[in-house]
Amino acid sequence: MFKVLKTEGKARLGEFTTVKGVVKTPAFQNVATCGAIKGGLSAYDLKDINCQVQLCNTYHLHVRPGDELIKELGGLNEFTGWDGPILTDSGGFQVFSLAKLRKIKEEGVTFNSHVDGRKIFMGPEESMRIQSNLASTIAMAFDECVENPATYEYAKASTERTTRWLIRCKEEMERLNSLHDTLNKNQMLFGINQGCTFDDLRIEHMQKIAELDLDGYAIGGLAVGEPKEDMYRIISAVEPFAPKNKIRYLMGVGTPGNILEGVSRGVDLFDCVMPSRNARHGHMFTWNGIMNLNNAKYAKDDTPIDSNCNCPTCQKHSRAYIHHLIKAKEMLAMRLCVTHNLYFYNNLMTRIREELEKGTFTEFKEKYTDLLDSRI
Repeated sequence: MFKVLKTEGKARLGEFTTVKGVVKTPAFQNVATCGAIKGGLSAYDLKDINCQVQLCNTYHLHVRPGDELIKELGGLNEFTGWDGPILTDSGGFQVFSLAKLRKIKEEGVTFNSHVDGRKIFMGPEESMRIQSNLASTIAMAFDECVENPATYEYAKASTERTTRWLIRCKEEMERLNSLHDTLNKNQMLFGINQGCTFDDLRIEHMQKIAELDLDGYAIGGLAVGEPKEDMYRIISAVEPFAPKNKIRYLMGVGTPGNILEGVSRGVDLFDCVMPSRNARHGHMFTWNGIMNLNNAKYAKDDTPIDSNCNCPTCQKHSRAYIHHLIKAKEMLAMRLCVTHNLYFYNNLMTRIREELEKGTFTEFKEKYTDLLDSRI
């Protein structure tokens, strides 16, 4: 399923084969939490900005419109119109971040919906059944995302429970994939490495879950407020113990600089709401750094957001026009800005793959890691 084509240090150029097509890695997943990119982009728009994988969320789609309804309508690919690979997050992060009142037991978690307050129970089996109904290409295991900082004792107990939950996820997925009415009988399962910022817990957990021979391995519980140096340290500590022949996914990361650092440490797959969220507020990623189109200096600027960009926005519209749309609170402003930022991220991944192919990724990383994260 995953093939490493070339390496440069720890960085890997690869191909990940799924029932919905081949993903060229390193790759960035475009986040469509509820089945759409916030900012007015559809699945069909994603084709125009070189998206490879769409990411949707189990919890949000379970709450609304309901996973059984989506199954009845043919699964997420049919429902959204996206014909490529879809990864569904298990809902674990949302359970622990959105639910004000929750009760964690070995069976799973009981909490109240953030939409209507109704009581919901979700455990490994429930998460797998919902994701099976959604018919995503890749399902994420149900885990506990622990807040940082956490005590060593709690982090250890939580990590051990996450391992037990992962085993239950694998067993339930195998059962679901064997049923006659399952929409995607080739659904893949990724396990999630946890352990907060404790190196020994992270390493021990990766060693344990690697034994389960899953389709892919994610590093979760980072990019939740800890210093980036801690994140980089954890990735470097865990990488030697992640299976070499399986794809690696750093969840919820991050800035262009974070991605370059992650790739250099052996990560293949990324996702983050940052490019679309920042775009909705006029903060644009460019090859010269981060631009704030709210600034008055752009009111008469007739140049594109980035003269080196081939996205639909930069090919047709000026900074002055988009600045005006932002100030006028026109919805088109968000659409144009989100289009640019997601294109930038997908193009960044293309450039990374090209540099890996040429053997010049290290120089590329040194040039752009700080520049792309700096503010103009």
